[in-house]
Amino acid sequence: MPAPQMIGESGSFEGQPGGAVFMARGLTKTYKVGDVEVHALRGVDLDLFKGELVVLLGPSGSGKSTLLNILGGLDAPTSGTVRHSGHDLTESDDRSLTRFRRDHVGFVFQFYNLIPSLTARENVALVTDIARDPMEPRDALEIVSLQDRADHFPAQLSGGEQQRVAIARAIAKRPDVLLCDEPTGALDAKTGVIVLGAIQRVNAELGTTTAVITHNAVISRMADRVVSLSGGEIVGIETNESHVNASELSW
Repeated sequence: MPAPQMIGESGSFEGQPGGAVFMARGLTKTYKVGDVEVHALRGVDLDLFKGELVVLLGPSGSGKSTLLNILGGLDAPTSGTVRHSGHDLTESDDRSLTRFRRDHVGFVFQFYNLIPSLTARENVALVTDIARDPMEPRDALEIVSLQDRADHFPAQLSGGEQQRVAIARAIAKRPDVLLCDEPTGALDAKTGVIVLGAIQRVNAELGTTTAVITHNAVISRMADRVVSLSGGEIVGIETNESHVNASELSW
């Protein structure tokens, strides 16, 4: 494996171009459970760059989801700063964070959260109706190869198809960033590869900065960079000299 990258004096990772979409510095997150303090993040520094696909790799409890939620404006750090395109998210109020999530971030979670009474196209249209510069729902479904299933309801779709509808919904507002939390966690390997292929296509064709959380090390082979977490800390950042197509993955 390539040697881990180090953070240079400019705050960018050595070997990477400038123009970080996200710059996180000194992030900590502490939860109190009764009398016990749980340290979910312990001084995390991380940049995400425009157009790259990053895998956040680590076991359960390593801090991956906490980090993703802070980057996406769903949670606030106990200390530290997060800047998105130069704007300090940690100084933003709830209204500003809501606008940030609406205008700039697409989320994909392990569970699809589709509305059962709406078709695939209508589920995607829920986002396009409130977005600043949305794509047509059918165009978003075409990117994930589901244009022929646009008028089907979730119950008529497989798990992998439902997850691809969730991806289409996330990208239909043309977000700067796509944040995916264990997007294949509820799927078998064959279906998971199809879903990862859809994520990879979004990254390549739309240039959307993409971060994928996983505990599955095989998935890291499709990434530009792999950020490994353990115990709330980043323990390694590695660049893949060449990455594979999702269709080549198996586990």
